Amino acid sequence: MSSKLTDVFASHPLYLHQEHPDDFKSLHELPDQYKWTRVHEYPSLDSPTLKSVTIIDLNDPNAIQLIGHACKTWGIFQVTNHGVPQKLVDDIESATRCLFTLPMEQKLKAARPPTGFSGYGFHRISAFCEKLMWSEGFTIVGSPLEHFHQLWPEDYLKFCSIFEEYEKEMKKLAERLMWLMLGSLGVFKEDVKWANPNSELEAASAALQLNSYPACPNPDQAMGLVDHTDSNLLSIVHQGNISGLQVLRDGGWIMIPPIPSALVINVGDLIHILSNGLYHNVFHRAVVNRTHHRVSVAYLYGPPISAEISPLSKLVGPSHPPLYPSVTWKEYLGIKAKFNNKTLLSLRLDDTSPK
Repeated sequence: MSSKLTDVFASHPLYLHQEHPDDFKSLHELPDQYKWTRVHEYPSLDSPTLKSVTIIDLNDPNAIQLIGHACKTWGIFQVTNHGVPQKLVDDIESATRCLFTLPMEQKLKAARPPTGFSGYGFHRISAFCEKLMWSEGFTIVGSPLEHFHQLWPEDYLKFCSIFEEYEKEMKKLAERLMWLMLGSLGVFKEDVKWANPNSELEAASAALQLNSYPACPNPDQAMGLVDHTDSNLLSIVHQGNISGLQVLRDGGWIMIPPIPSALVINVGDLIHILSNGLYHNVFHRAVVNRTHHRVSVAYLYGPPISAEISPLSKLVGPSHPPLYPSVTWKEYLGIKAKFNNKTLLSLRLDDTSPK
């Protein structure tokens, strides 16, 4: 699967103002290349009267209905009692912090090439930005063995074990969440050709995205991660205990507060397509702060790379025609590498698509 994803991005290399992120610890003032003019394009909405993102206990007998409502209204929710051991979550955060606090010369040994997908470097969305983001990224697709051997020559097996166990737990949770999301729409395994018991569910694609947001000397002018939607089915995010994740709602940015033991779930573009637009693919971003180094770990869950994704037959009809054509995830990633946040609009089959 790693090689197939690499094929997608080989046609869309990532070339930026500079080859790799700066060593942020050495920067005591915000350089011009990190100063954004549109950080506050939309206001931050932190009024106590605003409703907050739903927190759903997966042991709640009404969890499927609560998830469906959250997907339709927000496109994001938090889950508790998700079954992922807390020690494993703590270990993955510690390992992520350890990775990003390595010396720059050590991190660059695992640098992602411009045509690649795995390794250390800028987020691929940086290609659409005029300014640089105050963050570092590390993407893991498949086994982390080769990269971790470069990062931790003596301890790589210990770190590999943590990340491989975390990915295994995330895959189980992602599958469970996907069926809860679709189940609330009356869609079941037999309705999804690539996901029924006799097809290639085991070939589902996934990646771990590790994010680092160092303390910033001028957070009001900097951007941690620019606003975007996720290109996959769903994302499971551990954001630690430091705030920074925001979602766009009602014309403003709302902070998603960290909840102990909870994981954040984002609806991705492909679930939006499958639901024929019923579920929101949420615009979100990350902001930085002056005093704390924040990290997050996102599990990006997608279908088999060549699976055909289109509005599900149960959700279309004479009064609800399909809003999108059939597209594979591989094709979709290629289109998004060109059009970024305008990708879904470019695919729309109705009159809202650009002429």
